[in-house]
Amino acid sequence: FRVITVNGPSMLPNFQNGYKVFVSCADRRFSRGDVVVVDARGISLHEVIIKRVIATEGQTVDIDFQTGTVSVNGVALDESEYIQNGITKNQYDLHFPQTVPAGHVFVLGDNRRVSDDSRSSDVGMIDRRYVIGKVKTIIIPPGKFGTI
Repeated sequence: FRVITVNGPSMLPNFQNGYKVFVSCADRRFSRGDVVVVDARGISLHEVIIKRVIATEGQTVDIDFQTGTVSVNGVALDESEYIQNGITKNQYDLHFPQTVPAGHVFVLGDNRRVSDDSRSSDVGMIDRRYVIGKVKTIIIPPGKFGTI
């Protein structure tokens, strides 16, 4: 395990700036909905980031930026339980659909209006080697303590 401090607003409202989380580094299997910590120093962001896995290798992600709907393999996702504004409208420089290459994951922040994530070539598909692990527990603040 590692303890990571959340930095920034990209995972609001679920993970706020300054939250401390336990991250399991041993579990290397990722699936849709997992919250992961990525060592983005190996890519262009030069920091550690926290994001939600939307798709894994071989899956195709499509985003309809008019309706804000994210689909994986042609099935629209119900993301109402974790994204702040319920829609994904901000488009960056990548065009969709995109198929996740072998050994990679596609990630998005929960606060899609401000998140730098796999919609942008600055982040793109995340090589699994840069994923530190899965967030398992919020430990600080004490009022939010609990497993994910």
